[in-house]
Amino acid sequence: MSTEVRTLRAGGFGTGGLWAAGRFLGSLLLSFALILVIWWLFLLAFPDIGPIIGRTPVDVFDYLFVDADAPAARAEIFGNLWITLQDAAIGFVAGMLAAIATAAIFVVSRSAAQTFMPIAMLLRSVPLVAMTPLITVIVGRGVAVVAVMGGIVVFFPALVMIMTGLSNAPRQITDVISVYGGGRWTALRRSAIPSAVPSLFGAAKVSVPGALIGATVAEWLGTNKGLGASLQRALPAAAYDELWASVLVITVASIVIYAVVGVIETVVLSQMGMQHN
Repeated sequence: MSTEVRTLRAGGFGTGGLWAAGRFLGSLLLSFALILVIWWLFLLAFPDIGPIIGRTPVDVFDYLFVDADAPAARAEIFGNLWITLQDAAIGFVAGMLAAIATAAIFVVSRSAAQTFMPIAMLLRSVPLVAMTPLITVIVGRGVAVVAVMGGIVVFFPALVMIMTGLSNAPRQITDVISVYGGGRWTALRRSAIPSAVPSLFGAAKVSVPGALIGATVAEWLGTNKGLGASLQRALPAAAYDELWASVLVITVASIVIYAVVGVIETVVLSQMGMQHN
C-alpha cells in the first residue's frame, strides 16, 4: 500500500469530519436551549398552570441538585432512567433488526412488498395505547412487552427509510454483479447494503426518541417500572416536581443518545468516504 493511500485513510475523519461533528453537536445544543425557552414561554403564556402545577427549568434544577432532598430525588429519577434506557435499548434493537430484515426481503421480492407493506401501514395506523392491552395479554408483563411495543414504534419509520436506502443502490454496480452471475441477494449484500449505510444511520437517529417513547408507554401500561411508571404515579399524587424532572431527564437522555448516534454516523461515513448531510 502506498504512502499516499495510507495518509488518505489515516486522515479520513480529518478536519472535515471534526467540523461536521461539531456543527451537529452545536445544532443539538441550540435545539435544547430552544426547548428550554419554549418551556419557559409556555408557562408564562398560561399562568393558570403554575406555580402549583407548572415548574420552570430552574425549579427542576433546584429539585435535582439544590434542595435538601435532592440526593434522594436524583437517586430515584436516575434509577428509573436507567431502567427506561435498558427498555428502550431492547425495543430499539428489536425494531431495527426487524426493519432491516423486512426491508431486505421487500427489496429482493417486490411481490412480498406489494402484499405485506399495506398491511404493515394499516397496523401502524392503530394507536399504540389501544394495542397495549392486547399485547400485554399475549406476551405478558416483562421484557417481551417492552420489546414488542418499543419494536413497533421503531419498526415502521425505520422500515421506510431503510427500504429507500436499499432501493437507491447504484444501478451500474448492480448490473455488473448481475453480468458476473450474482443474484438478487448477492447484489443486496455487495451493493445495496453498503450504499444504504447513511439511510441506516438516519433510521437509527429517528428511532432513538421512538424507542424511548415506546419504552415509556410500555412501562406506563405494562411493566410498572422505570420513568413511565414514575410518571403514572406522579400524576395522581400531584408530585409535580418529580413529573417535570422526569420529563426533562428523559428529554435530555433522548438528545444525548441522538447526539452519540450522530457522531458515530459522522465518523463512519467519513471513513467510508461518504458525504455527511
